[in-house]
Amino acid sequence: MARKNRPNMSEMYLEENKDQIYENALAEIESFELPLGTTLRSVYDDQPNAHQRFMEKLDACIRNHDREIEKMCNFHHQGFVDAITELLKVRADAEKLKVQVTDTNRRLQDAGKEVIAQTEEIIRCRVQQRNITTVVEKLQLCLPVLEMYSKLKEQMKVKRYYSALKTMEQLENLYLPRVSQYRFCQIMIENLPKLREEIKEISMSDLKDFLESIRKHSDRIGETAMKQAQQEKTFSTTLQKHNNVNYGRNMHLGRSKILDSKNEMTLKRTFEEDDDHDEEVLTAQDLVDFSPVYRCLHIYSVLGDGEIFENYYRKQRRKQARLVLQPQSSMHETVEGYRRYFSQIVGFFVVEDHILHVTQGLVTRTYTDELWNMALSKIIAVLRTHSSYCNDPDLVLELKNLIVVFADTLQGYGFPVNRLFDLLFEIRDQYNETLLKKWSGLFRDIFEADNYSPIPVANEEEYKIVISKFPFQDSELDKQSFPKKLPMSQSVPQIYIQVKEFIYASLKFSESLHRSSTEIDDMLRKSTNLLLTRTLSSCLQNLIKKPHIGLTELVQIIINTTHLELACKYLEDFISNITNISQVTVHTARLYGLSTFKDARHAAEGEIYTKLNQKIDEFIQIADYDWTMSESDGRASGYLMDLINFLRSTFQVFTHLPNNNNDHAAMSGKVAQTACMSACQHLSTSLMQMLLDTELKQISMGAIQQFNLDVIQCELFASSEPVPGFQGDTLQLAFIDLRQNESL
Repeated sequence: MARKNRPNMSEMYLEENKDQIYENALAEIESFELPLGTTLRSVYDDQPNAHQRFMEKLDACIRNHDREIEKMCNFHHQGFVDAITELLKVRADAEKLKVQVTDTNRRLQDAGKEVIAQTEEIIRCRVQQRNITTVVEKLQLCLPVLEMYSKLKEQMKVKRYYSALKTMEQLENLYLPRVSQYRFCQIMIENLPKLREEIKEISMSDLKDFLESIRKHSDRIGETAMKQAQQEKTFSTTLQKHNNVNYGRNMHLGRSKILDSKNEMTLKRTFEEDDDHDEEVLTAQDLVDFSPVYRCLHIYSVLGDGEIFENYYRKQRRKQARLVLQPQSSMHETVEGYRRYFSQIVGFFVVEDHILHVTQGLVTRTYTDELWNMALSKIIAVLRTHSSYCNDPDLVLELKNLIVVFADTLQGYGFPVNRLFDLLFEIRDQYNETLLKKWSGLFRDIFEADNYSPIPVANEEEYKIVISKFPFQDSELDKQSFPKKLPMSQSVPQIYIQVKEFIYASLKFSESLHRSSTEIDDMLRKSTNLLLTRTLSSCLQNLIKKPHIGLTELVQIIINTTHLELACKYLEDFISNITNISQVTVHTARLYGLSTFKDARHAAEGEIYTKLNQKIDEFIQIADYDWTMSESDGRASGYLMDLINFLRSTFQVFTHLPNNNNDHAAMSGKVAQTACMSACQHLSTSLMQMLLDTELKQISMGAIQQFNLDVIQCELFASSEPVPGFQGDTLQLAFIDLRQNESL
């Protein structure tokens, strides 16, 4: 039992260990080592009564410390009392000192107020000075930006957009980065792209206005360019003609001199007009302000959109080219329509050539050549169509002159124009056709107005006037005294003059075609051949067939054609003189007038024979034989005597034609003989058909005697040699068959 009540060793060890823990905790608390959480946790983590035991230990510790404090106070109490007593003694002095200090402080504060005020003012001024210095420094950075921006606005105002873009570039790259922290700079930076777009829009608007303006001024530009080209050409041509001593001399020198004089006067007047108008616009740059193009090109190039601008410009100009190349429907009616059409085209390409040479890459030679080839095809098609409507040779000639000036002008700007000169050869054929139509009317009028009588000349002056118009030479006629008659009628010199005028008219078209004199000579001869072989021949054939042309007129026509045929060699000389090409040249074409006039003579001769036979038929138709008469009247029938008298008078006209020239006499005699033989043969045949008519059932002896009397009159007429030159009884043989049938 005693062992059970006695604590074991382990319990005693635990109890001692707990006391050590409490003491360590109190030591830590006394040493103020914080935190105390760990210490206190070690105290309370043990037995349930640990808290109470710890509090007991704590109270004991407190009591120990209180006893130590009390001992210390008791030890120092007398010193403390002495100190308090000493302190009480010093209290009065302290109060006095406090009053003195307070007074001193008051006086010091009063004295320092002014210093404080001045100090605060100095501080404020120093702050202002520092702020001003800072502001000045910042303004020195900002002022160039503001000045450049102001400069930009001014450039925008006066439309110096290219300079404005340069200013923007400087602002962005140089000035704005220095002051980018300021709000106004950010506003500027935000506005610059808007200003660029505004510049692009304004420059594009100016370009559109320019394109509209250039379209309106194209005709003036082209007119000026064509005028200059024509003046240069006229000047060169005049000098060439003036220096060419062989031009137009010999028998036609007079007219060439007149033409040269007119050209010189025209040239002089032209240059005088130019001198009077030196201040007038003469170039495309003077007529049109190209600055919108340059400005827009520079602007778009600076902005990196140069290719966009080039494509836009070329697209718009192509559209304008199509509009320019579209002619008016009535263009062919007047030369002004053609002139306006050509002026617009020339103006268009003069502008493009100017742009080509003053800009880099906006248009290229390849582009202009492509545009010109397209335009040239359209121009040729238009001219082919509209020129086909022209029936007036003067209008066609003016059109040719315009085409030549048009081609020369554009050739001067480097555009190929060979196809235009090829087109002129097509138009030349049409021009010749219109000339042929015109001269056909002139020939008809001449033939209608002719009296088909030999030309009478009363004196030497009249004779010279006639031979000055027509190359007539007759030594036999020259020996005769005045008054006398020339063998041809008035139409011959008039026809000859008109043929020469035709050659002149044809020459007008052949000039300025950049062809050699040989080619021009060949063209003149070919066109003259067409005039003779087609137009004049047709007019002669129609004239010969006209009902009012009698036998006398037909004989005169034969004589006229003979003289016109002889004059062909003079026409060849005339062409050679105006082209300065010798007739001995191998390739020189010849005139075919010989065949033309021979055919006309043959037709006239045939018409003579036909008219004689028709007249004989008219007389035969009035014959009224009584085939049952008992006896004849004893004299020839009246119709037959009238017919014979008609034939005699007709053949007397042949023999009375002028025969001063042996050729004329031979020709007249031959025609008279052939006509007389033909008339006798036709008369014999007609009488024979009357006698052998199938409807004739019977013939009395009286009728045969009457018919015999008529045949005798025919034989007497044949034997009377109505036309000289027949040999023996050649003419009588025409009635031999009739005599034999009548005898049967």
